[in-house]
Amino acid sequence: MNFTPEQLQANYQELMGVIEKHFDGERKQKLIQLYTDHEERIMMMPASGTVYYHNCFTGGYVDHVLRVIRCALQVKALWEAEGATINYTDEELVFAALNHDLGKIGTEEAEQYIHNPSDWHRKNQGKLYTNNPANPFMTVPDRSLKLLADRGIKVSENEWFGIKLHDGMYEEANKPYYVGWNPDSALRTNIPYVLHQADMMASRIEKETNYLLNETNAPAPKVKKSTAFKEADKESLKNTFDQLFK
Repeated sequence: MNFTPEQLQANYQELMGVIEKHFDGERKQKLIQLYTDHEERIMMMPASGTVYYHNCFTGGYVDHVLRVIRCALQVKALWEAEGATINYTDEELVFAALNHDLGKIGTEEAEQYIHNPSDWHRKNQGKLYTNNPANPFMTVPDRSLKLLADRGIKVSENEWFGIKLHDGMYEEANKPYYVGWNPDSALRTNIPYVLHQADMMASRIEKETNYLLNETNAPAPKVKKSTAFKEADKESLKNTFDQLFK
C-alpha cells in the first residue's frame, strides 16, 4: 500500500485523536508528549520489516495500531455478549491496544526499523527493513513497557498483562502465564486473550489485503531442478544394484 502524505498525516491525527478521546489528566498529557516527540518516526514507520508479514510499508505501523484498537473493542463486545467476565475498562483496553507494539519505534535515541542495506535480502526474501544494530535486543512488549515507564506513564495491572502477553503462545516467555495448572497462577483477566485475538485479526486482514490477495505480488520463484543426475548415473546405480542383490 502506498499512502499519500495527506493520508499519512490523517492517520497520525486519528491516532492522536484516540489519545484525546480515551484518556485524561497527566497520563494523557504524557502520552501526547511521547507521541509528539516521535511524530515523524511513528507516522512513517512500517509495522513489520518483511513484505509477507503485515503492513511492511511506510505508514504501516499507525494503520495497524488503529485497526487493532477497533478490533479490540469489537472483540471485547463479543466476549461480553457471550458471558465473559469483563473486569477491565475500555480505557485500559484501548491503552493496551494503543501501546501494544510501541516498542517497535525503537529507543528514545534511535528508530528500530532501518532500510535493509542488503539488496539480495530485499529482492529474494522480501526483507525491506532490518533491526537497527544501534539498539540492544529487547522484545517488543518489554521495550513498550520500558518506554512508558521511562516517561513516567502509569500502567495499570490489566494494561500490563495486555501489553506483555498480547503475542499469546507465539512467545515462549508467555507460556507460564497462559499454561497455569495451579488455579492460583491462572490469569485473572481475559484482556490478554482479547488483545491477542484483535492483533491476530488485524494482522491477518492486513496480510490478506496487502500481500496474499494482491495480484501485483509475483508468486514465489520455482526452484530449478538440478540436471547433474544424468541417465548415465541412473544406469551405473542400476548395475551396482544388480551386482549386489541379483
